[in-house]
Amino acid sequence: RMLEQMEAFLSYLQAERAASPHTVKNYASDLQQFRSFLRKNGFARAKPVVSPVEPCAESRRSGPVASEVERGDAWQEGIDLAEIDVLTVRAFIADLHAKGIARSSIARKLATLRSFFRYLCREAVVQANPAKLVSTPKLPTRLPPHLSVDEVDRLLAAPAGHDARGARDRAILELFYASGIRLSELIGLDVPHLDLREGLVKVKGKGNRERIVPIGSKAIAALRRYLDRRGELIPASKRGRLAPQALFLNRLGGRLSTRSVARILLTYLKRSGLGPKITPHGLRHSYATHLLEAGADLRAIQELLGHSRLSTTQRYTHVNLDHLMAVYDKAHPRA
Repeated sequence: RMLEQMEAFLSYLQAERAASPHTVKNYASDLQQFRSFLRKNGFARAKPVVSPVEPCAESRRSGPVASEVERGDAWQEGIDLAEIDVLTVRAFIADLHAKGIARSSIARKLATLRSFFRYLCREAVVQANPAKLVSTPKLPTRLPPHLSVDEVDRLLAAPAGHDARGARDRAILELFYASGIRLSELIGLDVPHLDLREGLVKVKGKGNRERIVPIGSKAIAALRRYLDRRGELIPASKRGRLAPQALFLNRLGGRLSTRSVARILLTYLKRSGLGPKITPHGLRHSYATHLLEAGADLRAIQELLGHSRLSTTQRYTHVNLDHLMAVYDKAHPRA
C-alpha cells in the first residue's frame, strides 16, 4: 500500500536523515497531495476492509510520523507504485500548474517525489525513479530581502529596555546578525553551547550537523548582559528546581518558539521605523551579504552558514553596484 510506504519513508527521514519536524510535515503534505491525485485519476483500486473486531490499542500506529499521514480509510487502496511512470508525474505537475500553485512550491513537491522514489528504489519497491526525468520548473531569480548596515544598526539599537526581557531581545538580535544562524538553530541553543570567552557558538544545523560559529564583541556583551538577568524570566514557582538549559526563555521559563522570535523581530523593525521589511531569515541574508561586501571568501561564508552547496550560499548574498564598481576599479588592470 502506498500509505504504508509513505509512513515508512517519513520514519526514515526522521530517524536516519534527522530531518526536522517541519521538513517531515512538508514531505507528508506533498506526498498526500500526490496520493490524492492518483486516487482521483483512477490509480487506486478500492478493496473493502473486512475487520470484524476492533484492533487492540497496542497494534495501532502512533507517534509524530504516523499523524502526518491521512488516516481512517474505510477501504484498502490498491495503488501500485511500480505502475507510476514519468507521464504520471508530469500529469501531476501539470495539474498543479493548472491550479495556480507557485513554481517554487511545485519545485519542492517534485523534489519530494524524487526523494520518495529514490527511497523506494533503495528498498526494491520500484525499479526506477519516475520523477527523476521530470524537469524542475524554472524559478524566477529574485534578490533576497536584506538590510543595509545602517538599517541593521537602527534595528539593533531598538531594544532599549534594561529589564530581563529587553536584555533577552537585544541578545537575540545581536546574535542573529553576528552569527547568521537559522531561526530554528537560534531557538535550539542551550546555555552550554556558548563559549563567550572564545567568542564561539556551537550550532546544530540541518541533519543534526554541528558547526562552530564565531561571534563578535557586541554580541558577546549583549549575551553576557542577558545571562546576568536570565534567571528573572524563570517564574518564582519554578526557581530552585533543575535550571532550564534553553538559552532564550519565554515569560513562563520555557524555550522561546519560532513564532515568538518572529514577533520580537517585527516589534523592533516597527520601532526602528523599518516596518515589516524582513523576516528572521532576512537577517541571515544581511549577515552573508555584509560579509561578502567586506571581502569575505564565498567558501568561508558557506561554512559559516552551514550550507552543503555553494549555489545555496550564492543565493543568500547580494552585492550592490557600488561595491562591484569598487572591486572592478581595484582589480581590473585597465580600470
